Amino acid sequence: MMSVSVNPWDALRRFTDARIALGRAGSSLPTAPLLAFNLAHAQARDAVHRPLDVEALRSALLSKGFDTATVESAAPSRDVYLRRPDLGRRLSDESATCLESHATGADLVFVIADGLSSSAASMHAIPLVERTMARLEGWRIGPVVIATQARVALGDCIGAILKARMVAVLIGERPGLSSPASLGVYVTFDPVRGRSDAERNCISNVRPEGLAYDAAAFKLAYLLNEARLRKLTGVALKDESAATLPERTTDRLPSE
Repeated sequence: MMSVSVNPWDALRRFTDARIALGRAGSSLPTAPLLAFNLAHAQARDAVHRPLDVEALRSALLSKGFDTATVESAAPSRDVYLRRPDLGRRLSDESATCLESHATGADLVFVIADGLSSSAASMHAIPLVERTMARLEGWRIGPVVIATQARVALGDCIGAILKARMVAVLIGERPGLSSPASLGVYVTFDPVRGRSDAERNCISNVRPEGLAYDAAAFKLAYLLNEARLRKLTGVALKDESAATLPERTTDRLPSE
């Protein structure tokens, strides 16, 4: 019977979700890591194709006192969305018309978008919005817009129609083999159709196992406040939020 060779670095696995120290069975992987890889791959595929439960998300937002609006991109189906990223960056004609009634000229609009992982939007968006709003003072917040078949740039169209000064798109990131539900946040000042990615700021890997909600909200609130002050986002706005953290004190052992 072939024995499994244990990797002496196996203890490092408790520090990361990355696939390290998997061991070896002859010239191949042991059965357990191979099955875990296949499961992770299936979960990533499912995350891409699983539809966003719009009604459940909308009900949760309403129960917490948020005004909401729902929109769809110009991609008529998930298959088309995956093949035509350009359609995911534009609103459908019907959604654009319906959204006009919500235009209030708010300082900020949050957009919760399915992107490439609806699970990330369902799980992480509301906790992040709540924690971020608790850090914002004197802001006029527009309705939370739920967007399906959406790419990041769809937020530009939404912000422009709502006449918002700024838009923050909370969107499901491309699933990886260690995380099928990771949320990304993209902040754009003066959103109009045609903005480039260089004109946005990004916060990625928002999830309890990655960038925790409170830490992400701290960074997001910092970027929003700085963007409003400087009237810009993107490569000209650096995330220097760490410099605003209070200094950590070092506990000292009593002298013997």
